[in-house]
Amino acid sequence: MWKVSAKRLAVGFFLLVAHSVGVSQEPADSPPSDSDKIAALVQSYVAAFNDGDVEKLSKHWADDGIYVSLATGEEVVGREAIAAQFQQIFSQEMRPKLNVATESIDFVSPNVALEKGTATVTYGDDPPMVTRYRTVLVEHDGTWLIDRVSEDTPEEAAGNESFLQPLEPLMGTWSHENDDVHIQLECDWTKNRNFISRKFKVTNKQDGEVELSGLQIVGWDAAKEQIRSWLFDSDGTVVEGTWSPKEDHWVVLSKATFHDGGRASYTTLLRPLDDGNLSWEKINQMVDGELLPNQDEVIFERN
Repeated sequence: MWKVSAKRLAVGFFLLVAHSVGVSQEPADSPPSDSDKIAALVQSYVAAFNDGDVEKLSKHWADDGIYVSLATGEEVVGREAIAAQFQQIFSQEMRPKLNVATESIDFVSPNVALEKGTATVTYGDDPPMVTRYRTVLVEHDGTWLIDRVSEDTPEEAAGNESFLQPLEPLMGTWSHENDDVHIQLECDWTKNRNFISRKFKVTNKQDGEVELSGLQIVGWDAAKEQIRSWLFDSDGTVVEGTWSPKEDHWVVLSKATFHDGGRASYTTLLRPLDDGNLSWEKINQMVDGELLPNQDEVIFERN
């Protein structure tokens, strides 16, 4: 529970990082505008947070500043209470990092500004936390300070992991070799598990040169409601595929376009085996209208 609360709090405390606030284009000898002052506050705030400087950070808040916790709805009131929360955040083994996209900044009155945007907080390799925020800034004796911060969680789009989960048995590193070549295949989830990345490399065993390599991206096509793939190899060939599950294997219908404009189509059969290895076959090959023999089954061993 503490870790979640700390993350939520960190979003609010750091969301003032408003990269798009902007600085007015006035002559260098003109007094700083309010936008200039807010931009300077932003830079100072970022530096203090990255340094873990609690004292400097807390000085960016008004004496009676308020942070409304997204996790609990409770208010953290006053500079001292906010400083105590900073201290808790920085006492953790891993400090948070934040990106902010400011959508707008409006001057409600000559001494009150309202900033709105999106904040993304990350703790190491943990999934990022995204919130939408509203920051009220007030001017005290020519200095802009944070008066109030509130947040809400943006509506999250459903991910594609659930549609791709049946392909989990294909994940991992695999290899196959014969007298001539060594083939390496790596399959893994991309960030946020919305796509699957499949990389391959074919190496000549005689001279050690890589003869062919490529990347295949597998994803869920929401419009067609099916799994599809896009493969790009080092020869300039692009292959689009559609995946269909069978009782104990996957059937991939593929259409290829060569770098010179030639066309091909074929069917790939992928079958996870009981011993943990992977069976691969290519059948029904048509290249520029000519039917080619089926390729023999290849067994990839899991590494």
